[in-house]
Amino acid sequence: MIPREILKKVRHIEIRTRHLVNDIFGGEYHSVFKGRGMTFSEVREYQPGDDIRLIDWNVTARYNAPFVKVFEEERELTVFILYDASRSGHFGTTTQFKSELAAEIGAVLGFSAIKNNDKVGLLIFTEDVERFIPPKKGTSHVLRVVRELLYHEPEARGTNIGAALSYLLNVAHRRSVVFLISDFLDVELDQTLRVANQKHDFIGIQVYDPREIDLPDVGLVKIHDAETEETFWLDTNSHAARVEYRNQMLAKMESFHGDCKRANFDLIPIAADSDYVEPLMGYFRQREKRF
Repeated sequence: MIPREILKKVRHIEIRTRHLVNDIFGGEYHSVFKGRGMTFSEVREYQPGDDIRLIDWNVTARYNAPFVKVFEEERELTVFILYDASRSGHFGTTTQFKSELAAEIGAVLGFSAIKNNDKVGLLIFTEDVERFIPPKKGTSHVLRVVRELLYHEPEARGTNIGAALSYLLNVAHRRSVVFLISDFLDVELDQTLRVANQKHDFIGIQVYDPREIDLPDVGLVKIHDAETEETFWLDTNSHAARVEYRNQMLAKMESFHGDCKRANFDLIPIAADSDYVEPLMGYFRQREKRF
């Protein structure tokens, strides 16, 4: 049985994300993520201005009048949401944990895909793949995806994006749109990610908390790594210590962003203390101009 509070939260996210999808994301998603190409629909009589290359000569000869072929976009896509459920997501200094924000972003993307009659699949991973839901259509299916995003209790603490991508490459047999939602802490662009990025339309969404970069001045703090269980003490009264910590974190993030850019891997950074709508919309607009 799913606890009442989880069902209540699913309902809340459904209402909020459906509003966003209907009012904001629906059209942007449709225009940005194209179908697999054009497919034949029907023939009709030639009209002045039609491309003569589309004339169907067999039908034209049969009826002794010019007919042209009509094509329409093969719209259906397969969308995979890859969700990093490692313990580092259970951190938050704003109104919610990073994992909660990531789940809501996944819900928005799922509802956007369903609204455009695309299939949605979910892969939840930590050190291993812990949950896989094959792609399907329909509102009831995407609600199941949202429930899993919210309700899944990770079995392991760490992160292994490579293992998740290897699994995806084995189950996704045709080119798909893949949203990889993670904080990307201590992650490098390994060969598996590069291969997956070439085979599929890959978009990374990096959810981070601002306090992972800027530490507050709160005295001697015991910092605990939720994934490795390692702890260390840091004197946040020291301005020099806070600056050194910030510089190290920014350098690590900038290095990863640079690697992504060089590998043509799209990455959308989203801070947990800001609204995710504008970063996603900004990416959609930029991508639409690019393609």
